[in-house]
Amino acid sequence: MRHRHPPFSCDTLPDVWLITDARMDDRLEAAIDRLPRGSGVVFRHYHLPAAERRARFRQIARRARQRGHRVVLSGSAGQAWRWNAGGAYGGPCALAKGPALLRLVTAHSLREIGRANRLRADAVLLSPVFPTRSHPGAKTLGAARFRLLASRALVPVIALGGMSRQRAAALKVRRWAAIESLAQPRARPFPIHS
Repeated sequence: MRHRHPPFSCDTLPDVWLITDARMDDRLEAAIDRLPRGSGVVFRHYHLPAAERRARFRQIARRARQRGHRVVLSGSAGQAWRWNAGGAYGGPCALAKGPALLRLVTAHSLREIGRANRLRADAVLLSPVFPTRSHPGAKTLGAARFRLLASRALVPVIALGGMSRQRAAALKVRRWAAIESLAQPRARPFPIHS
């Protein structure tokens, strides 16, 4: 039986997104458990062979869904549909065609924001805002350029790259994504809102 995904709207787009990678696989389940209910998980795990990647995706998707999180697959919309993901994540070209799913598009420049707008993406992950261990030495947007580019997006923007709860608050962004800061075993749990 296929998992039924909740309908998507800007109001139901998660505010906090955990991006997975090989460096934090041993802490992934614990990180998912610490996320606030209704967060998002972008499953990448490019390092795994295809069959192992799909098996690991099933494990992570089950765990995340039990905690009320939305699970998005890094890949084409068609692959996300076949894997029963709650959406697809990638560059504008990869997500230009395919079934109607939540589409999270990556962007690093004004040109890519324009492509995401034309594609009618559901949200844009704009990066790298700050220095990150994923891309050491890469040029970053910084707060001012991030705000300028984000203002050109016609869809919600998710800040990515060196983000943490504290940086999101300082940047005054509602939506943000991270790898390291959300995977830290000593990361303070999120406050529980009733």
